Amino acid sequence: MKNREQRDFFPGAWEMMILRTLKRQPPDGYALAQHMSGTSNDVLQIIEEGSLYPVLQRLLKEEVVKAEWSISSTHRTYQLTAKGAKHGEHEVSRFENMLEGITGVLAPGES
Repeated sequence: MKNREQRDFFPGAWEMMILRTLKRQPPDGYALAQHMSGTSNDVLQIIEEGSLYPVLQRLLKEEVVKAEWSISSTHRTYQLTAKGAKHGEHEVSRFENMLEGITGVLAPGES
């Protein structure tokens, strides 16, 4: 059973964070997980292969990312496609709008 932190993530959270990370750099899966953990102040330490790789496989199938095997190692690096860049920006925009609404509801004051 997934722990509560993983279960409570909203749908599309992993996808959005993966796409934004790939926009900055084309890492392998391990480096991707490490980057997400580090830049989140370890809030996302819960990233496991069981969470990350199924999302990456779906993104590959949807052609929003592409993957290449590294010549010098057994690592597979992931890169954002043009379709993926557009999709990622759309998802971030949707999230920002949702966050603004949630913040308004949670704001102290009016009841």
